[in-house]
Amino acid sequence: MAPTPLTVLAINCSLKPSPEASSGDLMAHQFLDAFAEKGVTGTVVRPVDHTIKPGVEADMGDGDDWPALRDQVLAADVLVFVSPTWLGHMSSVAQRVLERLDAELSSEGDDGNPILYGKVAVVGVVGNEDGAHKVTADLYQALNDVGFTIAAQGGTYWNGEAMQTTDYRELEQTPEPVASAMSAAVANAAHLARALKVSAYPAS
Repeated sequence: MAPTPLTVLAINCSLKPSPEASSGDLMAHQFLDAFAEKGVTGTVVRPVDHTIKPGVEADMGDGDDWPALRDQVLAADVLVFVSPTWLGHMSSVAQRVLERLDAELSSEGDDGNPILYGKVAVVGVVGNEDGAHKVTADLYQALNDVGFTIAAQGGTYWNGEAMQTTDYRELEQTPEPVASAMSAAVANAAHLARALKVSAYPAS
């Protein structure tokens, strides 16, 4: 039997607008390549390329680009959430996206559950400073709070040498531990998303 078709959306929360080179963009595309090997297809978006107004509503009115991005989130089975580390924290862009996703707690599906139930999330963190574990923990908590299910070992990260300037995208090759963690996260996320398609969470 052929595996259940799935789609993935990778959100690269870089502070750098397109087409500027971004370590987060590299990692997001590496995630997509790994998902493609599991029969999961998708795209990468950079929220910094869009006007995302502050607020916790699904639509903050004229000039707000979030509703279109929200549609992409809701259409995907898996969300890859990638953030750089800035001053030991996730980027301000990542924080803004999470604040807008908070609106989904009040959006229910036909089963009465929050609309993001049944969707799976994995995370990626890049940076040439400490903080990847904290950023990962914060992302896991926030994404789970709004309804995503986090895959087992659902993420990977890369930290450059402390107080140096090398970026992830400047490496000659992806370090094996980073690639191995990504492979596990992708395999587990694809499996979990397909399992939730077959057996959804109980209705509220």
